[in-house]
Amino acid sequence: MKGIATDRSASPSASSGPWPASPEAHVAAPSADDVRFMRRALELAERGAGRVSPNPKVGAVIVLHGEVVGEGWHAEYGQAHAEVAALRVAGARARGATAYVSLEPCNHTGKTGPCAEALIAAGVSRVVFAAHDPNPKAAGGAARLVAAGIEVGDGVLAAEARDQNAPFFFAARGADRPFVTLKLAVSIDGAIVDASRQPGWLTGQEARAAVHRLRAESDAIAVGIGTVLADDPALTVRDAPAPRRAPLRVVFDRTARLPIGSRLARSARELPVLDVTDGSAPGAEAVLRSAGVDVLAAPTAAAAMHELGTRGIRHLLVEGGATLGSSLLAADLVDRLVILQAPVILGAGALSAFAAFPSQRAEQAPRFRVVERKALGADLMTVYAVSGD
Repeated sequence: MKGIATDRSASPSASSGPWPASPEAHVAAPSADDVRFMRRALELAERGAGRVSPNPKVGAVIVLHGEVVGEGWHAEYGQAHAEVAALRVAGARARGATAYVSLEPCNHTGKTGPCAEALIAAGVSRVVFAAHDPNPKAAGGAARLVAAGIEVGDGVLAAEARDQNAPFFFAARGADRPFVTLKLAVSIDGAIVDASRQPGWLTGQEARAAVHRLRAESDAIAVGIGTVLADDPALTVRDAPAPRRAPLRVVFDRTARLPIGSRLARSARELPVLDVTDGSAPGAEAVLRSAGVDVLAAPTAAAAMHELGTRGIRHLLVEGGATLGSSLLAADLVDRLVILQAPVILGAGALSAFAAFPSQRAEQAPRFRVVERKALGADLMTVYAVSGD
């Protein structure tokens, strides 16, 4: 979320007439303050991570005469939206102010009232939001604000806002599977484990904490059976604030080899575990079910993803290993790729993170868009957009 959307100068301003039907209308020549306050709204939105799903993360800033008089964010599913939270802080100072919101104010009554009406009642004179709400039930807030005589503009940091809530936008367009994020910790030479194949940490504490934040924002966490046999993971959220709902733990396990004595199977009655098989080992599946493990038989990864979608899984975090990650990439079932690169070289015999991925000619291989890149201690995290989202 580092770039700033450009090419807005030819777009009409919201005050030049009726609200445009095109979602590509933008604030004409947004000022430095517009960008600065919207970036702050995006920062505030992150404070709701893990607590607001299936709603999007949203932040709001109320500004009067260049001074921030109110800030808010959607902090908890079913509670006040960002605009209402910011207006409560601003109080009477909201009258005549500009409201910056990272998503179009909603125009419907759900668990809370319409934010567009709250902004109108507060007497703000201008509303700037980053991205249009793709949910038809909630959309229309911009038009309602314009009808009330409020100046409205959009498009400031719109790409960043869509990236921030990529799983929400993906689901709103009618996707029949979860938004899939593949996370891999690799060495400088792209390996996930050294030649000994013994488990061990590649990345440092800051990178590992970032992974737990990713887990907290996901509806489910998946690994391949090879990772379970090698590492015996718990797949729980630890080094991050507790999410509103603990993610479902998923194992892609073609022949139902999940050990009954594994940490996942032993805790399945307390925290659900789903074992995804191909249906070829009914006896082993029955043993897992008797231990409290749910079993899903699916002929392909795509079929499994579709079934996860029908179960309400909107965001799936896949943490490897190499075979599962490569197979999902090859099947076009990955939307975001998160690479955590440690400053080490593992050398000959190490297992490449993409050893099972089909070979590509350099000039024809797809080039992924960089969504975010930042240092986490000594490690480097890069987030790539693999799909068009």
